[in-house]
Amino acid sequence: MNRFLPMIAAAAITVAGGAFFMSQNQTSLPGISMAVAQDADVMPAKDIVLGNEDAPVTVIEYASYTCPHCANWHTDSFKKLKKDYIDTGKVKFIHREVYFDRFGLWAGMIAQCAGETRYYGMTDMIYSGQKDWIGEGDPATILDNLRKIGRTAGMTNEEMETCLTDESFAQSLVAAYQQNATADEIRATPTFMIGGEKYSNMSYEDFAATIEEKLAE
Repeated sequence: MNRFLPMIAAAAITVAGGAFFMSQNQTSLPGISMAVAQDADVMPAKDIVLGNEDAPVTVIEYASYTCPHCANWHTDSFKKLKKDYIDTGKVKFIHREVYFDRFGLWAGMIAQCAGETRYYGMTDMIYSGQKDWIGEGDPATILDNLRKIGRTAGMTNEEMETCLTDESFAQSLVAAYQQNATADEIRATPTFMIGGEKYSNMSYEDFAATIEEKLAE
């Protein structure tokens, strides 16, 4: 089922407010409201591109790491898209994170801190293991599970600790989310911008047909 964003500009302010103190190292992690970019000087995080920068068609996905429908898309349709269009140089793909809750923000922070070369591999692991790392929704367990994913990708505990406690970095991610989702009028996840036009609820066959139409323009 799709996740809906009734008020994009306010979503990051109203969901999961405040910091949560974790038992491990008593680390204070940013919640969504804590990460809201209140300073106009906050620089939004930059997109991380997968594929040919000069590809004729750009596909942008808006998705949340805690959205089940997004996880389903990544474990099925994304693999086909990558094989058919990204790896062949026809599509430049950009994954833009949407934050419904602090857990999605934490996952995004770890994925981003893994670096550009490991980002999409981390994204695959987070989506494919979504049910496992979210579990029963206990914050401490979720954090431990995300750290395990980070270690699998080669991150050290120190790297993840520094990453997860960086409030300025969290603000830059939330600022990018708010700016991009507002500009593209995103109301649900997953939503896709294909060649500058917005689409959702598509089968892979329709998705591919839309790309082919854009390639033929």
